Amino acid sequence: MTRRDPRILIIGGGPTGLGAAWRLQEIGYTNWALFDAARGPGGLASSVVDSHGFVWDLGGHVLFSHYEYFDALMEELLGDSWLVHERESWVWMRNRFIPYPLQQNVWRLPEEDLIMCLNGFLTVHAGERSRSEIETFHDWILRNFGQGMADVFLVPYNEKVWAYHPSALGTGWMGERVANVNLKRTLENLVRRKDDCTWGPNATFRFPRQGGTGAIWKELCSRLPDNNLSFGMAVTDVSVDERRVWFANGASESFDFLISTLPLDCLLKSLTDAPSLSSLSTRFIHSSTHVVGVGIEGETSPSLSTKSWIYFPEPDLPFYRVTVFSNYSPFNVPEPGRYWSLMAEVSESSLRPVNPDTVTDQVIEGLTRSGLLPAESRVASRWHRKLEYGYPTPFLGRDALLEEIDPKLCSLGIWSRGRFGAWKYEVSNQDHSLMQGVESVDRIVFGAEEITYRYPDLVNSRKGVGRRPLLQPVINPTISIPQDRAHRPQPV
Repeated sequence: MTRRDPRILIIGGGPTGLGAAWRLQEIGYTNWALFDAARGPGGLASSVVDSHGFVWDLGGHVLFSHYEYFDALMEELLGDSWLVHERESWVWMRNRFIPYPLQQNVWRLPEEDLIMCLNGFLTVHAGERSRSEIETFHDWILRNFGQGMADVFLVPYNEKVWAYHPSALGTGWMGERVANVNLKRTLENLVRRKDDCTWGPNATFRFPRQGGTGAIWKELCSRLPDNNLSFGMAVTDVSVDERRVWFANGASESFDFLISTLPLDCLLKSLTDAPSLSSLSTRFIHSSTHVVGVGIEGETSPSLSTKSWIYFPEPDLPFYRVTVFSNYSPFNVPEPGRYWSLMAEVSESSLRPVNPDTVTDQVIEGLTRSGLLPAESRVASRWHRKLEYGYPTPFLGRDALLEEIDPKLCSLGIWSRGRFGAWKYEVSNQDHSLMQGVESVDRIVFGAEEITYRYPDLVNSRKGVGRRPLLQPVINPTISIPQDRAHRPQPV
């Protein structure tokens, strides 16, 4: 009698679920199946072609990487079908474009705002701010930037992005997401009136030539065995006692291990026989995102011809970010040269409601008022999609809650991973998400460490930390994990 390999179910066909499936196939493991409620792969990284032929991503996605594994896989999937761009990101405020990050380019601000920001920087630099404990993101902003930058940009912008005030957010998520002030450099830029745009992990990024971001995940999915994939299968219940998942169509599947990319609060609610875990679902906070695409007839506005995306901190405009999506690929429009496109994002929460019936009109009006959409432009296409789960809010107490939940789930054979499965915004880019799937498989099958989920700061500290070559199912030897922190479960 031969030993049966444990049954591994994957819920979700986005980057994390597909990463797990790819890794299982790569190591020759066959007793697995993937299910997704959508009709096709990609999840939040999928793309849509509207009725007029414009391509839209579900948000302003760009592709850059912290992993050799991810880089090699992307090359294998799309080969020479990539376009590589130098990032050109800007802030629109006070009726002007200012290069991002603003804190390095404050010389472009009006005099009153500039003085406010510099006074704050100098106060912080002199150590005159209170040294009380930093408990919230708002505390962190004041401690590191001062009141001026907080009032001028960081608080209003982050409140628009998250749809919650920074005082409701913790600090464990930031990592490489927020650029600190280099006062010497900022003052030199001021004197020289020099733009400084080099900060950030995505100074260059790549994008598929055709098909939007979703082309990546369609291609990956096409290389997986069809018999292991089921779409149009929405999860309704999960039993940890019976080790079984039920779907909306009445079907069910048994599992020994479950890799779930459902939003963590939804997974917890679905646990029919784990009330102590289910009750924790109400403690999670998230924001929704309205993505509005505007296809425009004519040539790209000259002021936007080289820009990638623009941030909008001021409250009179509904969107927090606008992507010049036709700049990512000429094939994001039905006829390159005849059309161009803008894609705006608007956040929503219970504290910041959005009317879905009017948001598209409000976006177009805001684009026109800000000058991004010339008044004489003819709009050829209007597209709107609400993403109920847009941002996994790093709410106060998030880290402690995750530390309570994850060991309990893993002890039940359940790995909750991905952008909303892990609820860790700091490792929720496409590369992070795919690697969470890969590493969850390696932990289940080989007992290897999950670097991305457990040590986000190590992964994000420099490009390549956490790298592993293809077909190398061992604990990564390039990172030293303190033994008292290492969690190495027994392999199955």
